[in-house]
Amino acid sequence: MLLDINVASDTLNSALTEGAIESSYEETISVLELIANGGVFIMGPLGILSILAIYIFVERFLAIQKASKEDPNFMNQIRDNIHDGKIDAAQNLCVSTEGPFARMINKGIKRIGKPLADISAAIENDGRLEVYQLEKNLASLATISGAAPMIGFLGTVIGMINTFHGMYTGGNGVQIDQLAGGIMQAMVTTAAGLVIGIVAYVGYNILVVKVESVVNKMEARTIEFMDVLQEPS
Repeated sequence: MLLDINVASDTLNSALTEGAIESSYEETISVLELIANGGVFIMGPLGILSILAIYIFVERFLAIQKASKEDPNFMNQIRDNIHDGKIDAAQNLCVSTEGPFARMINKGIKRIGKPLADISAAIENDGRLEVYQLEKNLASLATISGAAPMIGFLGTVIGMINTFHGMYTGGNGVQIDQLAGGIMQAMVTTAAGLVIGIVAYVGYNILVVKVESVVNKMEARTIEFMDVLQEPS
């Protein structure tokens, strides 16, 4: 008798386990199905924004990373050439060196002989142009970080409207599965918008920090160059 009970218990546990496994398989849903449930009119724009955000971040990250590199001996060579009166050699060095630092210093070298205030103003004006180039498309990334969640919330509103419309037209006989589509759309679009917005926001702040680092280096090189001009030859 005890053996029969144990066998029955094992059979029941096995059946429950198989049922749970089958249930878990039935409840899974793919990413493509989630996107389809979100609706093309909402998920389409969100997909475009996600691609733009990734492109802007990667392109700006590489550009700023390239701009931040500098030759540690660059300013020493500029100092030596200026002290030796080799202005043309200093200009050629700036032209052959890539990056915003060399372009700024070259602008100042071209003004040598004029008052220091004019040289400093020329370098600052060129520096503002360099910063503008570094910050290219950052505003677009910031816009995406704010627009994506709003579009997601719009999908939420549309999904809830569809849900309540189904409840209104279904009367007392409305079933849960009839409302699932609208509720699923509301949740999926909200999640998608928030994910894209968070990624764009984090990417924007990473790029801003990197730009500020380059700007600090540019200011340091400007001060160093102005000190070189005031040093006794």
